Amino acid sequence: MTLSDLPEIQITRNVRSTRLRLRVDATQIRLTAPVFCSKKQIQHFIEQSESWLLKTWQSQQEKVENIDRTLPSELQLFNLTAPIHIHYQNQKNNFIFDRENLQLWISDRHPEEYLKAFVIAYAKEQLPLYLNLVAQQCYLSFNNCSIRQPKTRWGSCSAKHDIMLNSALVLFPEEVTRYVTVHELAHTRHFDHSPYFWAEVAKHDQHYQQHRKMLKNTPLPYWW
Repeated sequence: MTLSDLPEIQITRNVRSTRLRLRVDATQIRLTAPVFCSKKQIQHFIEQSESWLLKTWQSQQEKVENIDRTLPSELQLFNLTAPIHIHYQNQKNNFIFDRENLQLWISDRHPEEYLKAFVIAYAKEQLPLYLNLVAQQCYLSFNNCSIRQPKTRWGSCSAKHDIMLNSALVLFPEEVTRYVTVHELAHTRHFDHSPYFWAEVAKHDQHYQQHRKMLKNTPLPYWW
């Protein structure tokens, strides 16, 4: 296998990036570059990273082949004390959720798609409320909150203090979800990743390094 056998590398220029960075997952390869980097520098970086790229891509493909694609019978969400029990059946609605009894019925027409749709709907309802709660606990404020499905970011904070959260955060334990909300809220004080920023994060999440590691190392379910 050579570089020509890999999928096309998606290149993004970011004004906040200070170095070239590659990210590889099972379906794509992304390269983030500072705005001042030339095409020649980017190409040289990719060529220098050839061995790592090939090894990492192959490893990701092997993981995909070994994924258990059995539909889940339960779903644990970040702010629920017990899991939701899932039933797949022939029904008109894409999904029906009984919050009181923690029962979820998913149409068997496209179960993976509708299961994801339920999680997104739940996230859009619950994550803004949770962000507001954490903001009050931390005495930090934000402007607007949006819930999206970006492929490479768990959250972001704009210069206007608008915060975006990834809907997949509801699939993690609460302490991990809280870390991301604290991280983005801390950007309303420090719009960088300086020592002052991390000190602000640590003030509200003493174990943020552990939670950050959990976020990085916990794979999302195949249907996501």
